[in-house]
Amino acid sequence: MTVFIGCDHGGVELKNAIAEELESRGYKVFDLGTDSGQSVDYPDYGFAVAENVARTADSRGIVICKTGVGMSMCANKVKGVRCALCFNAEMGRLCREHNNANVLALGAGNTDIPTALCIVDAFLTTEFAGGRHANRVAKITLYEANHG
Repeated sequence: MTVFIGCDHGGVELKNAIAEELESRGYKVFDLGTDSGQSVDYPDYGFAVAENVARTADSRGIVICKTGVGMSMCANKVKGVRCALCFNAEMGRLCREHNNANVLALGAGNTDIPTALCIVDAFLTTEFAGGRHANRVAKITLYEANHG
C-alpha cells in the first residue's frame, strides 16, 4: 500500500516518526512535507496529500497539523476523499470499517507519538466492512458528484 503523508510546521516531528515507522514496516511512503518548523500554509500540504490519494489506487493519506482540524477540512474538499480526524485507535478503526475513510487527520498538539502510531496502525490495517455502511458511503459519493 502507498501512503502519502504531509504536515504543516506544527506536525513535523509527528510526521517524521510516523513515516519512519511505516517505512520500517514496508509501506511505500511519499513524504510531501513540510520538513521544518518554519511557518507554512497547511492547505498546501493537505491538498497535496488528498489529491494524491484521490488519483492513486490502493493508497491512503495522513495529514497532520496542530489540531488536525484545518488539515481535515482541506482534505475533505478534494473529490473522492473521505478524511477523518481521529484521537484514538478505535476511531482509526471505525473510520475505515464504517466510513471507508482514505485519509487520516491527526493533531500533533493533542496526540503523542505512541498514540498516533496506534491510530495509524488501526487506520491502515482495517478493511471497510461494506454492507449497510456501503449504502451510506455511496450517499456521500453521490452527493459529492451532484454538488461538487
